[in-house]
Amino acid sequence: MRAPTWTEDELVLAGALVVKNGWHELRTNDREVHELSELLRSLPIHSPEARALAEFRSPDSVSRKTSDFATNHSSYSGKATRCGRPTLLMIEAFMSREAEMLQAAEAIREGIASGELYRIPAQPDEVDDTGATAIEGRLLVRWALARERNPKLRALKIKQMRHRGRPLRCEVCNFDFARTYGDLGEGYIEVHHVTPLHVSGARETKLDDLACVCANCHRMCHRSRPGESWRTPAALRKQIHKSAQEPAH
Repeated sequence: MRAPTWTEDELVLAGALVVKNGWHELRTNDREVHELSELLRSLPIHSPEARALAEFRSPDSVSRKTSDFATNHSSYSGKATRCGRPTLLMIEAFMSREAEMLQAAEAIREGIASGELYRIPAQPDEVDDTGATAIEGRLLVRWALARERNPKLRALKIKQMRHRGRPLRCEVCNFDFARTYGDLGEGYIEVHHVTPLHVSGARETKLDDLACVCANCHRMCHRSRPGESWRTPAALRKQIHKSAQEPAH
């Protein structure tokens, strides 16, 4: 059995290490490399069999991954190491939105330190139907989905909307379940985090962090594309408007 390929979460953490080191690689004997090796070996992503492999995220493999980040940076003048597309996309993400990606790394570390990420079971849709996950990390998607599916939080959001006199319909496309399905759809809506965990961090979810959305828009909010993930309702409304302006094929 070979060690599995690096996931987004692991690449986020490795990339953050390189960025904090001035986009320079770290050697096998560096303390930060050993600490990250231990952390990666504990993450609840891979099978126990994979994590038991001696070479799995060893200090040597972590050091090699930092070399991938450092030598594939646009400012590096030497020969770049060979690495896969996920690593190249992560390098682009750190180059284009460094502060946000560092926040993602910190949110993952906070979730690990608190034990929260070890307690949350795998969630449906944390990996979409194309096999893609958010570039900020699958564990953050898992955490966000678990929060969004909290029935108590959803009930409180619905209560807030009604208290404010606002109709219970999708904040993206205005779909109204009750209008379409009658009493079967009465009181039904899904909720989506307006601010992703990689930006908000591990703080307690507030009702104003949530938006009411239909199932279709919710899926589109979470759907990942290479180098892009996590849409707010406002961003998805823009996408719908843009699509409507485009000529039909």
